[in-house]
Amino acid sequence: MSQAILRVQKISGHAGSVPGEDTQREYTVCKLIDTTTCIGCKACEVACMEWNDLPFGETVFGNTYQTMPETRWNYWNLILFNEHEREDGSLMWLMRKNQCMHCAEPGCLAACPADGAIVQYTNGIVDFQQANCIGCGYCITGCPFDIPKMNPKTHRVFKCTLCTDRVSEGLEPACIKSCPTGCLHFGSKDDMLELAGNRSKQLREHSNFPNAGVYDPPGVGGTGVIYVLHDASNPEVYGGLPKNPRVPWSVKLWKGPLKWLGNVAMVGGLIGLFVHYLRYGPKEREEEDLVSGPGGGKT
Repeated sequence: MSQAILRVQKISGHAGSVPGEDTQREYTVCKLIDTTTCIGCKACEVACMEWNDLPFGETVFGNTYQTMPETRWNYWNLILFNEHEREDGSLMWLMRKNQCMHCAEPGCLAACPADGAIVQYTNGIVDFQQANCIGCGYCITGCPFDIPKMNPKTHRVFKCTLCTDRVSEGLEPACIKSCPTGCLHFGSKDDMLELAGNRSKQLREHSNFPNAGVYDPPGVGGTGVIYVLHDASNPEVYGGLPKNPRVPWSVKLWKGPLKWLGNVAMVGGLIGLFVHYLRYGPKEREEEDLVSGPGGGKT
C-alpha cells in the first residue's frame, strides 16, 4: 500500500516527527459491527479473501461452524460462533466478526522497532508495510486482541488493512459491501458511535437485552472497529473479546523507562570515555612489550 495515498500520522520505530503532520486534517473512519443482526453467513470472509487476493489455505473444522479456530496470516477476517446460555436457561448464538480493531493507540505500532513497518494514517487505519518488516514478532506480542499473524516461510506479519486501497478512493471496505443483513456499517467514527448508540438503546428498550451496549474500549484509546453487543457488560462470551484491553505493560516498559535508561547509560558511557581520554590520553605501549622477533630481544 503506497503511503502517498493516505496521510501518515504515526510510524513505527521512527525518530522525530512525521513530515507534514501539523497540516494533516482528516476525519477518523470506523467500521460498526452489529452482532445482533449477524447471521454468520461468512460472506464477509469470502469478500475479504477475494479482494485482497489472499492465498488459499486449508480450513480446519472443529466442533463448531467456524471456518478455522483463529485468524491467520492469509485469513484476516473470521466469523466466530459462540453458543451462549442466557440467565433463563435458553440458548442463543453469538456471532462476532473478528479482525484487526485498528486501535487509536495501537500496541503493535508501539512495540515495533522497525522504521516504517507499521504506520497509522490520519484517518485512524493501522497498516503493515511488509517490505519494512524485520520479522521480530514484537507486534504480535503488543496486540491485546491477538490479531497479527506471521507467515512462517517469509517471516512477515499480516492482518486486516481495513481495505486502505478502497478507502483511499472513497469506497467502503469489501466486507461491508458483501453483508446481506446490513449488520456492517462504515463511516466517520462520530457517525458510527451515534448509530451504535441508537441501536443499543433500541435493544434495551424494545428487546430483552437490558445490558446491550457499544464496545469501544478506552484502554487502547478507542478502536476503529466497534461492536453493538447484546451484553456489553460481558464481552468475553463473544469469542474471548477482552473486557478492558490495554497495551501490554512489557511494551510500555521497554519502549518507555527502559529505553530512556538505556539511552542515559549509552550517553554516560561515551562521556566517561571522553573524560578518560582527556585525563590519561591515548594508551601507550610499554617498551618491554615490544619485541624484535623470534629471539625475543628488546628493541
